[in-house]
Amino acid sequence: MRAMVLEGVEDYNLREVPKPECQPHGILLKVMANGVCRSDWHKWHGHYSRNYPKILGHEMCGIVEEVGELVTRFKPGDRVMIPVSGSEGTCDMCKAGHGNLCESYLVPGIGYDGGFAEYVAVPYADRNAEYLPDNLSFEEGAILSCRYITGFKGIVETAKVKIGEWVAIYGCGGVGLAAIQTASKMGAFVIAVDIKDAALEIAKKVGADYIINSSTCDPVEEIKKITNGKGVDVAVEALGNKQVVVQCFNSLAKLGRLLQLGVTQLGPEGDASIPINPLVQGEFQILGSLSSPIQGFKPMLELVAAGKLDVKPLLTETCKLSEVENIFKRMDENDVVGAVVCNDFAN
Repeated sequence: MRAMVLEGVEDYNLREVPKPECQPHGILLKVMANGVCRSDWHKWHGHYSRNYPKILGHEMCGIVEEVGELVTRFKPGDRVMIPVSGSEGTCDMCKAGHGNLCESYLVPGIGYDGGFAEYVAVPYADRNAEYLPDNLSFEEGAILSCRYITGFKGIVETAKVKIGEWVAIYGCGGVGLAAIQTASKMGAFVIAVDIKDAALEIAKKVGADYIINSSTCDPVEEIKKITNGKGVDVAVEALGNKQVVVQCFNSLAKLGRLLQLGVTQLGPEGDASIPINPLVQGEFQILGSLSSPIQGFKPMLELVAAGKLDVKPLLTETCKLSEVENIFKRMDENDVVGAVVCNDFAN
């Protein structure tokens, strides 16, 4: 089968590799779509997880081709999405309902070979796959499997945004746009911040009440103006940039919550410096949120399938398997808007 194989830092090649074997507890997935996520860009650059060779890709959707003898939920021909938060079900976190924090770290593209390939052997499929509603495309499902669920769960469950609250979302990529749309649907006043006008235009389409281009002004000052000097109840960092983390913190009103969704580089290069005295004096909260356990996907999928949430505006571009590295290079230049999905695995 064809696969893009990461063989070293920025050493990414289209190869013919053996088709994986279906495990007794797993499924063999024919991949129909896989999102090109900024987390993959981090791995391509070697910012973390230097384990080579590796097939990246953790936003996959496709058709079940083969089912292991221990699988009970799925059959060949089923349309499924593969949540990024893979788990094996027996560790303390899994047993407590937090499969997204599973000790096994069965993340596609890290814990096992991922979706930049024609086929993927998904382990423990009964808990690591979910049905894709018939009225959603594979491309839409790919976005939902990581970026959208991250923004959705962060707003709904981690930050617990309430109607009438002010929410500033820094970074209008896939995660940020999902957070914007979710917060808007929940009745919050939403401020979107980005350096690209095209991204801010999409932010307006999905529910932002105000937009700020932070390449032309100080976003913290603008947020304070919009909120009559108070700041926001929730500031969302959806990019993974330590300078932006500090801007989010400085945007908070008293009792505000900083929701960290973006992942930075490992080590000191990715560490943000948070001023402690304002943290105490404002009684701020800093909240981290990582994807979602499998049980969190069903309500999100039902809302999208019913048209209550619309993922279509986030999908801005599709590409071939051989073009994935070029998307990474464009990310270096901040030349990617919205979500790009690979849906051609023959080229």
